[in-house]
Amino acid sequence: MPDTQYLYWGSQDSVNRTPQEESFRYIVRNSGVADQNIVFMSHLGDLTQDADASSFEQVDRAFDILDSTGAAYSVVAGNHDVSGDDTRGDTPYLRTLGPRRFRHSPTFAGADRTGYNTAHVFKAAGRSWLVLALDWRTTEQGFAWANEVIKAHPGMPVILTAHDIVYSNYDDNVFPYESGDPEDNAVLSDHGRAIWDRLIADNDQIFLTLNGHYWPSARTTRKNAHGNDVHLHITNYQNRFFGGGAMIRLYHFDLARNTIDVETVNPWILAQDPKSRSALAAEHTRITGPVDDFSIPIDFEKRFSGFIPVPVRPARPAGRLLVKGTVAYWRFDGHGAPGTALAAGQKVRDLSGKGNDLTVVALPGTAADALTWSDDHHPDQPGHGSLTFAGGRGPVHGAYLTTAADAPLNTEAFKGGYTIETFVRMPLDWDAGRNGNASVLSRRGAAGAAGKHGRNTDPNEPLAQLNITNNGREVQFNHYPLNTTYPTTNWSHGLAELKWWHLAVVNDGRYTRLYVEGSPVADDPKRLSNGLSSLGLPWLVGGHEYAGAIDVVFHGGVGEIRVVNRPLTQREFLTAE
Repeated sequence: MPDTQYLYWGSQDSVNRTPQEESFRYIVRNSGVADQNIVFMSHLGDLTQDADASSFEQVDRAFDILDSTGAAYSVVAGNHDVSGDDTRGDTPYLRTLGPRRFRHSPTFAGADRTGYNTAHVFKAAGRSWLVLALDWRTTEQGFAWANEVIKAHPGMPVILTAHDIVYSNYDDNVFPYESGDPEDNAVLSDHGRAIWDRLIADNDQIFLTLNGHYWPSARTTRKNAHGNDVHLHITNYQNRFFGGGAMIRLYHFDLARNTIDVETVNPWILAQDPKSRSALAAEHTRITGPVDDFSIPIDFEKRFSGFIPVPVRPARPAGRLLVKGTVAYWRFDGHGAPGTALAAGQKVRDLSGKGNDLTVVALPGTAADALTWSDDHHPDQPGHGSLTFAGGRGPVHGAYLTTAADAPLNTEAFKGGYTIETFVRMPLDWDAGRNGNASVLSRRGAAGAAGKHGRNTDPNEPLAQLNITNNGREVQFNHYPLNTTYPTTNWSHGLAELKWWHLAVVNDGRYTRLYVEGSPVADDPKRLSNGLSSLGLPWLVGGHEYAGAIDVVFHGGVGEIRVVNRPLTQREFLTAE
């Protein structure tokens, strides 16, 4: 909540608590509820216009709404609340909103010796967050105190609030997108530069700063000494209708989407009957310009990794993954140094003990490093290794792996159902024309040779193929069941490049389901699909056969592969705990 000063001018008998109290009631109503889950409120200073004791008496009464419900908040002094720097001594602000006010608050983490700089810790999204609320003019002792607070909370992301940090560099009569980049239209003020140099630059935990004082609203991003982004935002609406009417800005932290969604609303106006709102009030229910309603992409785990190390899930021994019904289990860890090539004829053992070992086959003219070992892997993959395929078509090139001609897997019909799991990653140079429709895993044998015909049947395609298609890197599992003469095809959404994905195909003897990252896809046909047809021919890893010949080799990473002759639940997938 930025500058609310025009609501409190006690020396002029001009006080209106109603807008701020309505905003506070909105915060209380939405604290801890599912749709908003407001966990903390930061006021950005200039609570009053005149710093008069009578004004702070009214402010005190408004803040009682938050105190009476235990809502968590912080406050900073603005230039209209105090004069001088944080060594000024006693003031109506300090008596009203100083450390004594927070002594019973579970989020209060302390104050400096002046009382004008405070620290607060709240919990949300499974971690603790530190808020530093600094004075309008922080001195060296205040900066030293703040640095010590951060050191005392080494695993916490820090949000820094102060009244004066950045100002907007565009005219308030021109929207940012008309005068420049809406994501870079704020500049450090003189005091903001002091805060940056003495506190922000070297403290990687500070990732977001919020201030008022200036208008119009603006934002920018700067790199700290660690090379990481610090987002600096100014929000202030005192120049708007009713002095901003105690407008609040909501920062929605979405750790699943790695995004902070920002919106600006006026609860006081929203609480009014729409029919009774004036034209100006109706215009200010929400502020939706590019500096007031926007999203910030931020990879929280990566951004915080410098002070919150990302836990690495340890590798799990193969024996733990040999669940009942496992008929093939191929892992690509512990075989060779990363980047080392697999030679033609080299074998990868089937860890299930069923004798379905793989052998490397290199197409004529293929580069020696067309298939290499890698230690890259999905974070939840049991084995910390993978294969990197450098294959494609036009002309077809690369190396793949195959089961032996007499491998038991070749004749397996899976009448009782099956589960096929693997991990894949597409590189940035993946191309639909060169690499589309390449198989991660496929069963040799043309559909026509197996007597398949009818709708959607291609007599030259293999009997089963788990592919990355040329339609936007979608996963396709196209297979010919025992009970039909035509195929069943499952499709996923498009998969992003440079990311590991866990894929699972599960058939329960009646229906086939495709899962991406443990989530079922939309395009799962509700068609009876029992077993997998076979001509007794080998399975291929990374190779795709058409009309009896290899027509494309996979391009990208393939993690381990497990084939089970029964349906598994998601709790039994390779990614499960």
